[in-house]
Amino acid sequence: MRSFHLALAALALSGCAQSMPSLTAPSLASSSDALGAEPAPLQFTVKRYPGGEPHDIASDRGSVVLLDVWATWCEPCRDALPMYQDFAKHYASRGLKVYALNVDEDARAIPPFLEETKVTLPVLVDTNAVVAEKVLRVRGMPTMVLIDRQGKVRYVHEGFAEEFLSKYQAEIEELLAETAK
Repeated sequence: MRSFHLALAALALSGCAQSMPSLTAPSLASSSDALGAEPAPLQFTVKRYPGGEPHDIASDRGSVVLLDVWATWCEPCRDALPMYQDFAKHYASRGLKVYALNVDEDARAIPPFLEETKVTLPVLVDTNAVVAEKVLRVRGMPTMVLIDRQGKVRYVHEGFAEEFLSKYQAEIEELLAETAK
């Protein structure tokens, strides 16, 4: 785990992977087989911040989920989270849920960050970055993951730049237009 945090820290010093290309869901091929079968729905449980209650991602089935993997030391995260909060407000009535999945080693860094950025999104805590590293295979910060109503990862974007917001919005619209199966 320490090597994961060190790698992410190195990315923070280099701009938090802003220039890294976006990825599509097949990069998370761990859940699909060699024959190209459909990926399985995501399965993981993390703790809610600040109370520590468990949150099972499966409980969000039927909704489209935007999961933003972030850390307090990531400068582009300061720009991304408020934008995703705007998406949450705009699309909540249509079934979008937005979560900020934090990977900081020390949760005490979260409150000042949220206060400074005015972010009020639900925060999930990924202790030791287990979900980010092993399930989502995050390589840069921030990473935004869009999950469809069946719980399957459909889009993954590493880094953040405001010029991509219209693309993200189109992907959200596409997933919201799909019916739950």
